[in-house]
Formats: sequence, C-alpha cells, structure tokens
Amino acid sequence: MRILIVGAGEVGTHLAKLLSRENMDISLMDEDAARLGVLDANYDLITKRGNPTSIHDLKDLGVKDCDLFISVTPHETENMTACLIANQLGAKKTLARIDNYEYLLPENKRFFEEMGLNHLIYPEVLAAHEIVEALKTNWMRYHLSLCDDALQLCVVKIRPGASVLGKQFQSGFFDHGKYRIVAIKRENETIIPRGEDEVMVGDMLYVICLKEDIEFMREELGKSKREIKNIIFFGGTRIAQKAVQSLPKDEGYNIKILEKDRDLCYHLSEKVSNALIINADGSDMEQLKEEGIQDADAFVAVTDSSEANIFACLAAKRFGVRKTIADVENIDYMPMAEGLDIGSVLNKKTMTASYIYQMLLNASVLNVHNLTSADAEIVEFIAREGSRITKDCIRDIGMPDESTIGGIVRAGEGLLVNGDTRILPDDLVVVLCKSHIIKKLERFFQ
Repeated sequence: MRILIVGAGEVGTHLAKLLSRENMDISLMDEDAARLGVLDANYDLITKRGNPTSIHDLKDLGVKDCDLFISVTPHETENMTACLIANQLGAKKTLARIDNYEYLLPENKRFFEEMGLNHLIYPEVLAAHEIVEALKTNWMRYHLSLCDDALQLCVVKIRPGASVLGKQFQSGFFDHGKYRIVAIKRENETIIPRGEDEVMVGDMLYVICLKEDIEFMREELGKSKREIKNIIFFGGTRIAQKAVQSLPKDEGYNIKILEKDRDLCYHLSEKVSNALIINADGSDMEQLKEEGIQDADAFVAVTDSSEANIFACLAAKRFGVRKTIADVENIDYMPMAEGLDIGSVLNKKTMTASYIYQMLLNASVLNVHNLTSADAEIVEFIAREGSRITKDCIRDIGMPDESTIGGIVRAGEGLLVNGDTRILPDDLVVVLCKSHIIKKLERFFQ
C-alpha cells in the first residue's frame, strides 16, 4: 500500500513511525525541512519538502499512485484543500484532520465523500471522549474496552495496603482467573511480568479482565469507588466544550469552566448549557480557592499549554482533588507527567495517529491501541485456520519475550488465558507487546 502523509507535526510524525514498520510505501511531506531530517535518517520512508496545496509538489511526490492521502497539518482548510486536490490528481482515498464538528455529522458524510473527502478526523472529539471515560472510571488511570466490550483493559496505580503487594506471580496468588496483569510500568521501565516478578508500591498495573470481575479486581488492587459530581475544567478549549457537551445531563453533574479570555467565555456560554462559565485564571491559586477547588471531585486541565495543565493538576492534588486529568500535548512531557502522579494524561495527537493507524492494519490484526505511557501496544489479532498460534498451548508456542496474551474472545465470549490455554481458529486474541515486535507477532496468526 502506498500512503502519502502531509504534515510532519507530532500527528504526522507519530503516524509515519507507526506505519514505517508495516512494510508500506510511506512518503511524508512538510514545508519545514528541519522536521523531516530526523525521520529521513531513522525510518524507512521518503520525505520531501513541499507545499500541501501545491499541485506541482503533490504531483512530484506521486500522489496519482497513492492508495491513501492523509493531510494532518494544524490547519483544517489546508487539509481539506489538499485532500480535494489529491483526489482530483488520482489518490484513491483521502483523510483530513478537521476542527469543525458539523462535518462529522452522519447526514454530511455522503456530501464530503462525493467531494473526494473519504475520511474526516477531529482530534479534540477523541480527547473529549477519553475525558468522559476517565471521569466514569475515575479510580483507574485509564480504561479501554476491547473486542466490542468482551474484555476490559484497566490501568491502576498501586498504593500501600493493596493485597497484591509483594506477591510473586509464581506464588499462585494470581491464579484465580478473574484478572490477568499483562504489564507493570515501574518508573521508566515496562515489565512483562514473569514468575519471579512481584507487584510493588507505585507500580502502574495494566490489567485485563471481564466486565463482571472489575469489582473483584478493584478491591484486590486496593482502590476505592469515588462519586464524581463537582467538576472543574481549566481552559475553555474545544476539548473542554466537547467533553462537557458529552457528559450525561441527567447525572446531576455540577460543572464549572474557568477561562481567562473574556470573549471566549461569552462564546462558551452560548455553546454550553450544562456548565457555569467563569472568567478566571485556573492557574491562580487564590482564584481556584474562590471557585471551590477544595470541594471539587475532579479537575480537568485542557488549556493549550502542557506546562500550565501539569502544574494546575499538581495544585489541584494539593487541595485534595482525587481525580485530575491533564491534556499534555508535548509528547516529550508525558513520561514526566506520569511520574509526577497527576492522574490521567491525554495527548490528542497520539490518539489521532493511532486511530488512523487502525484503519490500515494487516488482515490478521483487528485493532491496535497505543499505550503511550507504557511504551507498548494492545493488539487484537484473529487466529487463522492453520496458523502457528493454534498449534500448541500458549506456554509452548514460543511467543516473543516482549509480549503476553491477556485474553481471548471465542464465539463472542471473553475468556482469560493461562499457560495451558489453546488458541482455536477464529479466536480473537488480545496481546500486549512492545511496539517493535508487532510484525514478528503477525507471523503467529497468519
């Protein structure tokens, strides 16, 4: 497959890195040659300096022969224009990053497809959905429903007093079959647990379970349920607007949005009916106290500044807020933000790249979820008839060391696995692995 990506910002760059390991013909264009230099030297792709809306530059890069043209610059108009030109020049499919929610409405889908825009993606909407999910599952750091809800991935930080502490995996403590710990993030290291490993205070656990066993897992991991009613948003960005609009209006939430730009406050008051809009600076400690930060159940920092979001969440924690969520758009800051224990960390750029990546997967790979904080992926494979994964039980199949199977879905039913489990043809298999071995794993399922 030949793919042309326009825009070497963090979305385009992350997407190009993901696709470069898939044996695809990848070309990346940007007007800034400096952005392209590092990628050109370290990844198997073609880079070219050029204008995304220049017919000459697109022709020169071979747009007429590309199977998918992706435009993910920061500018919606440029992305849509580039896709329209690419379509007319012969690109088979196009995808544009946008920032107008109206374009995503189902009644407009056919209109854009007839114009030559096959796929539209709105990163702020992806981030807003993530915030709503984080507020619903607020005792976790992250929650992901897998295989049409048949399995659940839960990410939990372990505090003192949890019953799992100090238990080696070979001890039999985890043989209850109600959840499976597939990875441990300890400081800057991601561990695929083996027999002699054990859980320690401060570990971030990545756990696969069935929905009916979440409560059992929560109690064993020492986490308590929290009711969230009072929510403060810091920043009146599009992410905040979409998140507030997505929160159920019948749940009795008391929502405040703190925004220091007065004109934006007026705009928000017209767009958002279920929140109190306050012209205030959420990074000012006195103003936070005046607006009742000490009574908040959740604090969501989604300004355009990663630094401001991180420090505001730290301040909220000091005021006793249990659940904090930060939008950290600088990818380099994400490990630091995780280490500072500020709660859930979002990055809409990696979400967007992963979402696009899922559209282009090998037939044996149903889905890939990038776990940025763990430097790992959750991959949903389908076991083909006669594939290597079906030849023996899991412990004897020779899976790569940097991978582990968390569970399977058989005839629509989620099942956890152990070393004696045998994978059958047509099983959906959920694997946690380091990013660089996905291609190696594919050979087990083909």
